[in-house]
Amino acid sequence: MSIEVALRHRFADKTLDIRFTAPSPGVTALFGRSGAGKSTALMTIAGLLRPDACRIVIDGEVLADTAAGLWLAPERRRVGLVFQDARLFPHLSVAGNLRYGQRRAPPGAIGFDEVVDLLGIADLLGRRPHTLSGGERQRVAIGRALLSQPRLLLLDEPLSGLDGARKAEILPYLARLKAALRLPMLYVSHAPDEVLRLADTLVLIKDGHVVGTGPVAEVAARGDLPFARRNDAGALLLGHVMGHEAARGLTRIEGGGAVWLVPLLDRPVGATCRIRIPAREVILAAKVPEAISVQNIVPGTLRHIEAETARHSALVEIGLPDGTLLARVTPDAIARLGLSVGGPVLALVKSTAIEVL
Repeated sequence: MSIEVALRHRFADKTLDIRFTAPSPGVTALFGRSGAGKSTALMTIAGLLRPDACRIVIDGEVLADTAAGLWLAPERRRVGLVFQDARLFPHLSVAGNLRYGQRRAPPGAIGFDEVVDLLGIADLLGRRPHTLSGGERQRVAIGRALLSQPRLLLLDEPLSGLDGARKAEILPYLARLKAALRLPMLYVSHAPDEVLRLADTLVLIKDGHVVGTGPVAEVAARGDLPFARRNDAGALLLGHVMGHEAARGLTRIEGGGAVWLVPLLDRPVGATCRIRIPAREVILAAKVPEAISVQNIVPGTLRHIEAETARHSALVEIGLPDGTLLARVTPDAIARLGLSVGGPVLALVKSTAIEVL
């Protein structure tokens, strides 16, 4: 099962030509700067924008094919859409807003009580939208979209209007939805933290064109692609909790085929997790150093060096058995260590530098 999108549209100042295929179910993030074409892609999939040419296929069903003269009306596409602003009906209670989405939907598997529980909004049902926080309004908007029984959920920068605390509040609910409903989602964002926490597949869009697509951990660690060129670049590793060493205040996590020590976590053994390791926190070495506080000394293979002339630095890709690390160092450091593509290298990472998402 997959999501296939191909669209071409000419605006007055630019032309979009966006094409990608993503697995379904799962969360596919469309990432890029404002104006790159992300929201246009979502509006086309939802049927709210008719481009010059497009073909949209969701799990084998063609929603639009301009070459064949096929264009399903938005209400026939069974696509849920959540905007940056919640767009709730102010005259209805939270329950009324949720029921509105449910009344207009065909029978489906997503139930009212299930949505209320997953989104943690039981205490809000009797309230009006103007009494809710931004994060609460977005949770209700997501619930209303889910109760329309969509085959696909589209989220157009749903957290961009929220501060850091509100974002931290709602991200766990989105992760719960992903795990519980197994509903395909397309998630538009220009915030790396949201993408790394939620996405399974990453589609990078730049100036109206797709410049990279694939599993999020792979694309995020490609030094030749825009995602890794950011100041806050880092590698994402998918892993699980192996065990705890309470006496040492540490937890062991397997990720990328390596074992990492992080500060003690309150998570059960076997729990899956994602870890992010910022490129600026990775130190390279040619041999194991002695008497050092760094807990994680991981062997790898130097896979690629991407020069960053403007920063007077280089982005180094380090291959692990089942993943990739990034390190941002100076060219002088690479020369002093005698490192070369294809050769061995050691990555040194402090336990406190590893972010467990």
